[in-house]
Amino acid sequence: MPFEQELCGLVLDSAPRLFAVVQVCGEGREDADGWVVAWGLADEDGRAHVIGIDGRTRMTLASPERVLRHFGRRPGVSARLVWLAEPGGAALDRGEAA
Repeated sequence: MPFEQELCGLVLDSAPRLFAVVQVCGEGREDADGWVVAWGLADEDGRAHVIGIDGRTRMTLASPERVLRHFGRRPGVSARLVWLAEPGGAALDRGEAA
């Protein structure tokens, strides 16, 4: 069991951070709206790998923040990164991970 715990610790220590790219329209107004346009992974070295929810857009950029330039170009639409919480657990068994 200690080796399995060591493997899970290794995975948690090297896991990329997961984020969503969200576009927002009408920010600051009562009728503001937002939607997810892409998902990304940020590596330890700072690079980000992003894939659009349509599956057609794929990018690797120097940092997650650079992706905002690509999704915030339309007039009246801004883009934000929404980070998922850092991972807190890992399991070797798929059932335990769920």
